[in-house]
Amino acid sequence: MTITYDDALREQIRDRLSGHDRRSVADPTKRHAAVAVVLVDSETGEDRVDPAPVDDWIAGRPMEPGLDGRMVGVSGGAAFLLCRRASRLNSHAAQWALPGGRLDPGETAIDAALRELDEEVGVTLPHASVLGVLDDYPTRSGYIITPVVIWGGGRLDPRPAPDEVVAVYRVGLHQLQRPDSPRFITIPESPRPVVQMPLGNDLIHAPTGAVLLQLRWLCLEGRHDPVDDLEQPVFAWK
Repeated sequence: MTITYDDALREQIRDRLSGHDRRSVADPTKRHAAVAVVLVDSETGEDRVDPAPVDDWIAGRPMEPGLDGRMVGVSGGAAFLLCRRASRLNSHAAQWALPGGRLDPGETAIDAALRELDEEVGVTLPHASVLGVLDDYPTRSGYIITPVVIWGGGRLDPRPAPDEVVAVYRVGLHQLQRPDSPRFITIPESPRPVVQMPLGNDLIHAPTGAVLLQLRWLCLEGRHDPVDDLEQPVFAWK
């Protein structure tokens, strides 16, 4: 069942974010970054085709049977914007990501999320569109990520910057509540569980997967469970 994109959903998410005792991370060895969790409307069946070659989608990752890295069958109702990063980037190339990047000197996480949304996706939104902020997530690659939840106010018209983003998808929030989601696996490199969020024909890992899991737990279900203790797969540690 899709989730209706309306004022009631907006106020529910705003209230749950404002009532959440947000977990922040202070680590001087890590750089600070922000991502934009942009909530928009979508129509069932409007999934676009990713123009990147399949080898770039998979990017050398081992794929489970039945998965091919494609983001298909995910649109419908209230949704969030998910980007496929360009394959020629120096770090995290061809991976799934939310719009975002590191903070400029003197910049707040909210300012950075709105700026990166404009630079990467071509969407300009005001500070008044911000509903709240999720927990910080410290990454293995040396960042503290602050997710900023933003109400898009409709469908919007993403225009991705080709040097950074290959394609932008509208992924229905109902996809976060699939019966096979979330998944947790163990790896020999860490005692922490690795989180996997199945979306389309792929698995979204932390940090993006952790952010999306808290979006589900807190904003859709009212759960205040932490996600900063969830591990990333080894391929995302660099």
